Amino acid sequence: MNTARTVILLAHGARNPAWAQPFERVAEQLREAQPGLVVHLAFLELMGPSLPEVLAQVAAGGTQQVDVLPMFLGGSGHVLRDVPPLLDAARTEHGLSIRLHSAIGQQPAMVAAMARVCEQLLDEPTP
Repeated sequence: MNTARTVILLAHGARNPAWAQPFERVAEQLREAQPGLVVHLAFLELMGPSLPEVLAQVAAGGTQQVDVLPMFLGGSGHVLRDVPPLLDAARTEHGLSIRLHSAIGQQPAMVAAMARVCEQLLDEPTP
């Protein structure tokens, strides 16, 4: 059994692979900040690895508990409709204990960070 804390950052996905770079950087920074944390990046659609693929991989590695952090600005739509059935299937198929967190964009700290960035952009000199 793998007792390391395992986190899956779940992003939407896009056709352009460059779209994933900010999420890859978040995963890297999280790994650096918490060396004992196992961090995976999964995508809901259009790119891989998919959430079911990553859940199968972590289960095969002996992980029993997983936190899924939706890297979405909003918490409706995909997070409420599409993700829970995928997690239920993984719970049934792999016996995983999975905690789904609310979308990152709903976190007060994220809202405050986005507001600060907007302020900084507005304060930049006009080209």
